[in-house]
Amino acid sequence: MRSTELVQWFRQSTPYVTAHRGKTFVIMLDGYTTASPNFINIIDDISLLHSLGIKLVIVFGARKQINDALHLAQIEEHYHKNIRVTDAETLKIVKQVVGSLQLDITARLSLRMNNITHSGVPNVVSGNFVIAQPIGVDEGVDYQLSGKVRKIDSEGIKQQLEQNAIVVIGPIGVSVTGENFNLAFEELAAQVAIKVKAEKVIGFCEQQGILDENQHVMPDLTLLAAEHHLQQFIANNLYHSSEARFLQTALEACRNGVKRAHLLSYLEDGALLQELFSRDGIGTQVSLESSEIVRIATIKDIPNLLALIQPLEQQGILVKRSREQLEMEIDHYTVIDRDGVMIACAALNPYFDEKMAEMACVAVHPDYRNSARGDILLSHIQKRAIALGIEKLFVLTTRTVHWFQERGFKIANVEDLPTEKREKYNYQRRSKILIQDLKQEN
Repeated sequence: MRSTELVQWFRQSTPYVTAHRGKTFVIMLDGYTTASPNFINIIDDISLLHSLGIKLVIVFGARKQINDALHLAQIEEHYHKNIRVTDAETLKIVKQVVGSLQLDITARLSLRMNNITHSGVPNVVSGNFVIAQPIGVDEGVDYQLSGKVRKIDSEGIKQQLEQNAIVVIGPIGVSVTGENFNLAFEELAAQVAIKVKAEKVIGFCEQQGILDENQHVMPDLTLLAAEHHLQQFIANNLYHSSEARFLQTALEACRNGVKRAHLLSYLEDGALLQELFSRDGIGTQVSLESSEIVRIATIKDIPNLLALIQPLEQQGILVKRSREQLEMEIDHYTVIDRDGVMIACAALNPYFDEKMAEMACVAVHPDYRNSARGDILLSHIQKRAIALGIEKLFVLTTRTVHWFQERGFKIANVEDLPTEKREKYNYQRRSKILIQDLKQEN
């Protein structure tokens, strides 16, 4: 990375460092992630998150390693409804694999945390945080020692997090009768995230997220879209894939209070940092709500609003506006907010006597100009205008005549403007005037 790119990225990351500090993240590490050559870098990045004040709970799975060990032991795998049937012989293998993997994760985290924090006291904690119960018998099939989550000791986990520990939880739970049960990794991760009221769940897969039909990463998924993709994985007999297991966790967690879930590639170095500390991320995000919201601006938005429009004012594309003018007219502005960063704005200036309004000060951040943000702004401005009883919407522009024409605006003359606006028309700018009849649009 060139120094200028590094500086730009570092500056862009600052709001996210502040936003994430003190929040709780649940990180899912499945067997393919821990077996990846890039896992040592993922551990480095997890330790870095911890050093930035993020509270971390790691829930790990071991399906790959368990299957490999069963194969070596010549023990046949048994599944019912995509859930492993765990007999006593299989559980013995599961305990060996999970115990070994837990020690490896703890050792690597301890080393990295010691290197980053220089505290000399690595604080990685595992414990009896999960109470399990047997799944039981279904359709005549006894799941034996396969279990499900009965209770999460959320208070115990929170106490460790408050003491600046990283909590590591494996897929074995103990019952109230003292038995060990093999737990489904995806259910465990979801329940832990829900009970500790995590801000995020983060998972890994081979690709950089969920791909569309053109093999492009889908940056945002609603819960409905996530459910659709999960059913596709199941239909294609990919129920145990990293993507499917993440989607199960994401759906359960987000339906029960977790704000967002992120899926990244375990092969790409730095994917975790790019996802969490850049405006657009790099993987797939599942959330109940979009990471972008369209809202009315407030006084607190003035600095960000100025930062967005001043470059266009300097280029002569927008008419200059003073801070005082913005403060007086702040409720005229509709903005698109992406994770606390303003990426677009537009003002609605009404002229009630003529039942007309101007869509003014339209600005979109350079990184988003080849997107639909302009259409989103126009749609919201139209709805605001109609709600105010406005019948005609007009714009004055020197650069985007065709864009507005493509959206139903017609070329007009100065005489067609409201009286007050007509008297202030700047003939030196020679702005084109376009008008849209909102009664027809409505």
